[in-house]
Amino acid sequence: MRGRRAYGAVIAVGVLLVSAACSSPYESDSEPKAGANNRTIRPMEGCGDTSWTDPADLSPTRLPARCQAGAPPPQPLPKTRKLTIATGTLSAEYVAPLQVALDKGEFKKEGLDVTLKVLPTPDALPLLAKGDIDAQWAAPEAAVMNGIRGGFDISWVAGNFSPDPESKSGLWVRLKKGESADRVAMAGRRMGTMIGKGSVIAYPMEQALEKHGGGLDKIQYAQLGSADVLTALQNGGVDSAWLLDPVWRRVDGESGYAFLGGQPLGEPLGGMLYGPSLLNDVDAGVALLRAYIRTINTYFTSDYKQDAAFVSYLAKLLKADEAILRSTPSLRMDWEIRTGTTDRLQSAYHAQGVSEGDPLPESKTVNRALYEEAIGHRS
Repeated sequence: MRGRRAYGAVIAVGVLLVSAACSSPYESDSEPKAGANNRTIRPMEGCGDTSWTDPADLSPTRLPARCQAGAPPPQPLPKTRKLTIATGTLSAEYVAPLQVALDKGEFKKEGLDVTLKVLPTPDALPLLAKGDIDAQWAAPEAAVMNGIRGGFDISWVAGNFSPDPESKSGLWVRLKKGESADRVAMAGRRMGTMIGKGSVIAYPMEQALEKHGGGLDKIQYAQLGSADVLTALQNGGVDSAWLLDPVWRRVDGESGYAFLGGQPLGEPLGGMLYGPSLLNDVDAGVALLRAYIRTINTYFTSDYKQDAAFVSYLAKLLKADEAILRSTPSLRMDWEIRTGTTDRLQSAYHAQGVSEGDPLPESKTVNRALYEEAIGHRS
């Protein structure tokens, strides 16, 4: 995939595509195609063959789907819809597409008045299920799976990112005397995470722990705030932690720390969760994903950190250290969801002892139809 276009050129292309969008999905259009649930799937200008990939492709070298910059073009709702999206943090890089979409008015172009609200997943989940908030920027954690099994009307509707091959976002450990990255005894360690037991990191963490005699049932968990995980690792409050981009850069190269493994390449483990509010109001649900996808295509192409001005802008928007942000590779922003991810997650939750009942089939946990409609892809 070609590198990121110059920032100004991207905006110019986006304007051209937006101005070309003169039709509305809420009116008749040429060459409509009947989609699932009696909805109409129309081709989206700027979204061609590269805007969709096979969900079963788990290759670590696969390229994420992309439309042209500025696509899919806005299709504003007839009436402004107010939406609240819960997120565990506003400062992490994986939240940047939402922050940029809000700051650049991409949600507004769709007739959406969006508020981002900081809420931990355990607090947000019941609100999402009741419709008190509309969406959650999180992941299909064990609590989400258990909630769906208990009757919550919640679906994972869009992915967020997968790591760059050069990233060291993942499981870090404080080395004890005589240990090295190749020889770490993980059994009995205390690990800090934002979610604690039942987080999606259980899946990649299981793979890393198995190499070091740990196992998901042989370590202790400490649930910490996003700003506290690194501090706890550095001051000895925990002796291992899951560090996200760009936080891991603060210990990379420091003596006494080792990276044991991270998220699988090419496989997003989180993103957008919808509750009954947007699963029932499909027009608004598609509009929200359309704005999100357009933001990725316009601002987050393959290597967005090649644009120094954009990195400076992101650092200010996220209130992050620009030098640290610049020092980590670009995330591979990816709205698609791979086949079998929730199966693998539930297997890890079972190993942790936090799942309830039989595993849920993907048909109960994932809904790809909304992002497919947003890009004009017919399954």
